[in-house]
Amino acid sequence: MIRTIQSHRYLAILTAASALLACSTTARAQSSPDELLDRMNYVVDVVDYEGTVFRSENGESEALRIVHKIIDGVVNERLVSQEGNGLEIIRIGNEVHCILPDKQTVLIEEWANQSTLFSALPSSEIRYGAEYDVSIVREDRVAGRQAILLAIRPHDRFRYGHRIWLDEETSFPLKTEMMTNDGELIEQIKFADISFGDGVSNHSLAPSMSLENFSWYTQPARYESVDVETDWECADLPSGFRATSAKTERLPGADAPVTHIMYSDGMATVSVFIAARNETKFAEKSSVGASNSYSIQQGDFQITVVGEVPAATVQRIAASMQQN
Repeated sequence: MIRTIQSHRYLAILTAASALLACSTTARAQSSPDELLDRMNYVVDVVDYEGTVFRSENGESEALRIVHKIIDGVVNERLVSQEGNGLEIIRIGNEVHCILPDKQTVLIEEWANQSTLFSALPSSEIRYGAEYDVSIVREDRVAGRQAILLAIRPHDRFRYGHRIWLDEETSFPLKTEMMTNDGELIEQIKFADISFGDGVSNHSLAPSMSLENFSWYTQPARYESVDVETDWECADLPSGFRATSAKTERLPGADAPVTHIMYSDGMATVSVFIAARNETKFAEKSSVGASNSYSIQQGDFQITVVGEVPAATVQRIAASMQQN
């Protein structure tokens, strides 16, 4: 009799759990990939979080501790390497302090509101079904939390593929991967543990050491850029890319301003720098992780194209830049 009652209770629990799971699955099924990515882009900018993350690139991996907190509308971050020389990066808005403990040095830079961790997340401007297929693949588990895996697959060889594991509760990216069209992993960011909310204290954003005897250096900043109309354009731009801005900028150490044109397909971003030709030797092409660059000389100009895209993309854009 007791076993019968226990069996009925067990079945009741299973039935209730199944009902809750079905409701949860139905709610997720009603969210399109577009809606999930919109929530992700919002969340990474406004949520407070703290956790341990592993970043892998070029076959090498590093463990980092990150604290992210919004104070009076300003992004504050502290990122600490858990290995090697204990590098610390502290960001307050656009100002970033790179602390090198082994050299007792602090380097101050401006990062133009770029995230110290997420630099290649897709925007809501991806044109689904044109350059990428975006789909919900499955449910998964990352950092001890339920996650939804999104796959972003390019249609051609001019952009990378991505996989993003979004926290089921918050839509925060718990894990991201960038890969070639052949499925080769280029870069991975994965949280081992993470906590959200008001538990992130202001004290956790401070350096872990006294900087009293450190030497401080300020990286020369770019002069203020100016929006311009340019007669330069790409005659053979890969499909889906479009010009999103054109500016003149004076780079540190440069004698004259350069024209900077930015192209984007809503996910991948490519920068084209057009400068006056000089006799200084330059590297025609280079590659660091997911980023590729390619430089050519065209008449009186030197053209350099840089972006987190395949080498074929920067070469095609550089070779087809022209003036009208």
